[in-house]
Amino acid sequence: MTVRDAVELGRTPWLSALQPWSAEDERIVMQALADVDMAHMHEHAWSTLSGGERQRVHIARALAQQPQVLLLDEPTNHLDIQHQLSILNLVRALPVSTLIALHDLNQALECDRLGVMERGRLVALGEPNEVLTSERLRDTFGVRARYLTDPEDGARILRFHPA
Repeated sequence: MTVRDAVELGRTPWLSALQPWSAEDERIVMQALADVDMAHMHEHAWSTLSGGERQRVHIARALAQQPQVLLLDEPTNHLDIQHQLSILNLVRALPVSTLIALHDLNQALECDRLGVMERGRLVALGEPNEVLTSERLRDTFGVRARYLTDPEDGARILRFHPA
């Protein structure tokens, strides 16, 4: 199976005997590959891809369905830091609304809005700095946390300690 074959599977819901593969389907698949910067690898075998490349192809397959909302569950799981940053930057730039489940709270700080779940219930919703307070982190995750500021760019990151 090639990278392109994997992304073409995303068009399956739109195909039928009355609506077979078309030039429009082809255009959509190639656009999805371009959106995740994998068009140059469309003929590569799926089995030869790295974890980060596979993750980008999974996202391209989802984009090939032309969703209005993209749901991602831990898209950076099992990736090295370079690929984690690459995937998060890619997702941020996609032309769709995206809902992501993340456990890395420093990655979550980069989101527009956050929801915090506790025992299956939404307990906080809003901008990251409003939601990820010391009190919320202690009550929900059982940790002490404080913000540090990166002197290079002013970004805030969380440092965690046992409660």
